[in-house]
Amino acid sequence: MRRSAAPSQVLGNVAKKPRFIPPGKSNALCPKTETKEVDQDMKLKEINEQQGSDSGLSKIHSQNQTVNFTQPVESTAKVKTTTAWNSGSKCSGLEMKMLRTPKADAACLPTSGTAKEEAAQEEPDCLTKYFSVVWCKASKKKHKKWEGDAVLVTKGKSVILKDMEGKDIGRGTGYKPKELDSLDEGQTLMIGGKEIEVMGVISADDFSSGRCFQTGIATHDTVPTALPQATMKRFCKPFKNVCQPNTKENILNNSQSCKPRHDPNASNSLVMPRPNASHQWMFNKAGLPVVDVVVDPYIANNLRPHQKEGIVFLYECVMGMRVSGRFGAILADEMGLGKTLQCISLVWTLLRQGVYGCKPVLKRALIVTPGSLVKNWKKEFQKWLGSERIKVFTVDQDHKVEEFISSPLYSVMIISYEMLLRSLEQIQAIEFNLLICDEGHRLKNSSIKTTTALTSLPCERRIILTGTPIQNDLQEFYALIEFVNPGVLGSLSTYRKIYEEPIVRSREPSATMEEKELGEKRAAELTRLTGLFILRRTQEVINKFLPPKKESIIFCRPTALQLELYRKLLSSQVIRSCLQGRLENSPHLICIGALKKLCNHPCLLFKAVKEKSCDPMNDEHDESSLYEGLTDVFPQDYTSDTFSETDSGKLRVLVKLLAAIHELNSSER
Repeated sequence: MRRSAAPSQVLGNVAKKPRFIPPGKSNALCPKTETKEVDQDMKLKEINEQQGSDSGLSKIHSQNQTVNFTQPVESTAKVKTTTAWNSGSKCSGLEMKMLRTPKADAACLPTSGTAKEEAAQEEPDCLTKYFSVVWCKASKKKHKKWEGDAVLVTKGKSVILKDMEGKDIGRGTGYKPKELDSLDEGQTLMIGGKEIEVMGVISADDFSSGRCFQTGIATHDTVPTALPQATMKRFCKPFKNVCQPNTKENILNNSQSCKPRHDPNASNSLVMPRPNASHQWMFNKAGLPVVDVVVDPYIANNLRPHQKEGIVFLYECVMGMRVSGRFGAILADEMGLGKTLQCISLVWTLLRQGVYGCKPVLKRALIVTPGSLVKNWKKEFQKWLGSERIKVFTVDQDHKVEEFISSPLYSVMIISYEMLLRSLEQIQAIEFNLLICDEGHRLKNSSIKTTTALTSLPCERRIILTGTPIQNDLQEFYALIEFVNPGVLGSLSTYRKIYEEPIVRSREPSATMEEKELGEKRAAELTRLTGLFILRRTQEVINKFLPPKKESIIFCRPTALQLELYRKLLSSQVIRSCLQGRLENSPHLICIGALKKLCNHPCLLFKAVKEKSCDPMNDEHDESSLYEGLTDVFPQDYTSDTFSETDSGKLRVLVKLLAAIHELNSSER
């Protein structure tokens, strides 16, 4: 379908000679009937010149018995007198047909303003519609060269063309509402200097949620309709003369030779989910037998239910079972839920087992942590697996990356972020199959060196561990998602147009109801999409494993020294001004800090007094006046090194409490 003609072209020029219209023909044939009219007029003139009008009429009548010539006269939506070249009965019948079917010739007959207003009133309100289209620059070539996909939004008489990044690449107005309402697959339309072809209809939900802009994001829920049988054939070794056919005996022998490493039917066993047919078709081209992957009972017997769920979640993510073609995950559990143990269980399982033919999924794993946690990770491996099952290599000043490369004993490397940047070239040369980033929230900025260095590693399976909840900064959120699963949210510009801008706009006070609804739907779709590979649990999941929490508030009586210093502080001019609100810039925080030090232990206040008195360049007049006269309250032999729990009411209670706990249970911590 092309863009509709201008109104002047539709209505025609009244001063011009009326065009010939064959009765009962559709408006689509109007251009052709003009040509027929000219041909018939030329024939009529030639015959009249040669034989006269009477003989000419009879000849034309004999040659064109089935053709009816009617000449409309200017009218307002009515056909007046017609001159017919046929019998009277046929003529009257044709006139009636034309009068009864005005829609067929509406485009060729001029209409008055009143008729147009009536037609506009009868037209229903046009709803917003969405179409999936392809577009190219306007040309007269028969075979178009489409330049890309796009989304067409139609409303009333206007259209908007958006590319797959959400940018507006074309706008147009003045279209007929009926023309836009009747758009269907295969039809074309001109929008500015672009030509589009409709590929299909998009639902309002898909547009408002942003799903229509997503490309290449799918889960392994569906099986390909036709599986090529050539890809499912087993590989035949070239040096064998005859390839053994895939008989039932061979398949049975292969399945018997590949058995699970641990018993999947044992009590308390943790068995990983099996891949579906779609995953097998994609990743098991050789047709290897599918084997159960079972977590080592040595670890599984110590796991809590939420930790087992976390291991299954991580396994599905790194095996590409949750999002097609993506192998990353973010484990955002709170502190104390065992993120380290879950990762150790996953690494140990994949280093020894595989779902296809028992072939291990991992050969080497890299764990990047803050410098203070490198030794802690090594201790956790030894605690849960022992030193005889797995060898873990930690990179520090004494142990370089070269030792890991040269030694076949190590399959796991633990390194700090700082050491990673120093030895990046050596690490890039090693093929790691799994990358785990502890405290991964530091990767929320994609432009820093650490993020750039980790992104450069050729490893698809990536896990981020973070106990810090992701903040409301959508740019940082995108950086984390882009690191674990590159491209799952599209490019940064696409993400901004489709998700960030509508969500941020919906949260503004001046947002309209339409913007709020769009923002909510886009936020819900973003949560659904990223929820496939983000898992976060709070402390509530382990409350049932912990003893009930009891909180007791104990008011401790202050010592004599604390009481005297307290009265001295309250009588100072600075604290009085704070309480009465006299000063414009009252030093409230300074006063609160001094009182806190006094409540804990007088020696803390004594140190602050001495530091201020010894500092002649001190410009803080309020703090100096607050401490004025306090040194006279302390004993003369009192020094900052003199520390005794008897000077603090809190410490007196604490010392007696610790002694009582130790006496009841010496192993209590």
